[in-house]
Amino acid sequence: MTGGEVAGILVAVFWAILVSFLAVALVRLAQTLRATTKLVAEVTDQAVPLLADASQAVRSAQTQIDRVDAIATDVQEVTSNASALSTTVASTFGGPLVKVAAFGYGVRRAMSRTREDETPAPARVRRTVIVGRTVSAPKAAKASKRRRQKG
Repeated sequence: MTGGEVAGILVAVFWAILVSFLAVALVRLAQTLRATTKLVAEVTDQAVPLLADASQAVRSAQTQIDRVDAIATDVQEVTSNASALSTTVASTFGGPLVKVAAFGYGVRRAMSRTREDETPAPARVRRTVIVGRTVSAPKAAKASKRRRQKG
């Protein structure tokens, strides 16, 4: 065997090994493509019903939103009516009720003053603040009596 023949055999063996590796790689690539095709088909089969369900859910949500919008409009109308009613009631009954309450307060205050006059002086504790200083209770009581007698 000559050197050229040995080189030719080596090149042929190298090419045979290279072709074998390429054939194995192509077979694996074909298997991967088949698996990918099967996966895409399954995803498509499952996605179509899911998209239909999602579309139905969106339609249902739109219907609910329309209902809520109608309810909100009604609530706004009721709120404005209640506001108008409260304004009417306040203007109709507010003035007289305030007067009755003020009269009741005045009566209670007058009654409490007559009760204070009946209690002994040491039992009452009154303090009067005059320009930042406190006047003791007996002096305040005397000043209070003088004011009542004058008025």
